[in-house]
Amino acid sequence: MPPELLCAGRCVGQAGAAQAWHCPPGQGHSVWDAVRMPLGAGTPVDVQRREDSATEGSHRLILAANRDEFYSRPSKLADFWGNNNEILSGLDMEEGKEGGTWLGISTRGKLAALTNYLQPQLDWQARGRGELVTHFLTTDVDSLSYLKKVSMEGHLYNGFNLIAADLSTAKGDVICYYGNRGEPDPIVLTPGTYGLSNALLETPWRKLCFGKQLFLEAVERSQALPKDVLIANLLDVLNNEEAQLPDPAIEDQGGEYVQPVLSKYAAVCVRCPGYGTRTNTIILVDADGHVTFTERSMMDKDLSRWETRTYEFTLQN
Repeated sequence: MPPELLCAGRCVGQAGAAQAWHCPPGQGHSVWDAVRMPLGAGTPVDVQRREDSATEGSHRLILAANRDEFYSRPSKLADFWGNNNEILSGLDMEEGKEGGTWLGISTRGKLAALTNYLQPQLDWQARGRGELVTHFLTTDVDSLSYLKKVSMEGHLYNGFNLIAADLSTAKGDVICYYGNRGEPDPIVLTPGTYGLSNALLETPWRKLCFGKQLFLEAVERSQALPKDVLIANLLDVLNNEEAQLPDPAIEDQGGEYVQPVLSKYAAVCVRCPGYGTRTNTIILVDADGHVTFTERSMMDKDLSRWETRTYEFTLQN
């Protein structure tokens, strides 16, 4: 239930971020995430972080993500929930997986995003991966400690990648990563730009590299312009349907499982009958901790009908 393409994010640190109708079944969420850090399945994630001081009006985190899923899978649009309505996310409503999510942020500064790891065979008795995000958003445990705990239980799940972050205007941001098909221990992401799709962090799938390039260009074009322009440019990135082929890395990892939909799966935006990119999410966090969360979602399984919602709040830390 994680996003297939977690796309694009820029983090500016302070002193002290698919499956289709016949796509790999059960791989149904993708995120492409990009974060430029001072930091979401058939989609990628870019994380870009800067350590230098954030100037007034600049963004310390920019995240753009696609959720790829069966159009018929029930879910709730992003809204506030939890104790004191402090968590903002969409929610999975699939029977047996209710309450899980693929991407969310809290007013306390906790952020998490999940992508599935493309694998030819799934364990249908494994635990639902969406709970990994929900549990982090509702706990008081810091991001690194949480991922260390998750790493001890990684064998209980099908393949996944998890980004967890603690965003603090006073103390500085900490963004961590763990994938249960990679190294045994989670890592703290140092300043830089990172990409994540349905392989391990920074695996150079062609669509991931292409998406990161588009993301960086969109951020560059939007400098000194209103944030609405940046959001619009990033939404354009998330809806790019140009297949990036050939890509032996995807074919090697997915095998015969991915072959029937490769021409659709190898794009930032996946478009297959009954399956594909159904949600775009942009999260911006500025130097003062002001958060802008924009979600564009397909309505009623209809590719011609979309609804866009924007929420704004200030981190309470």
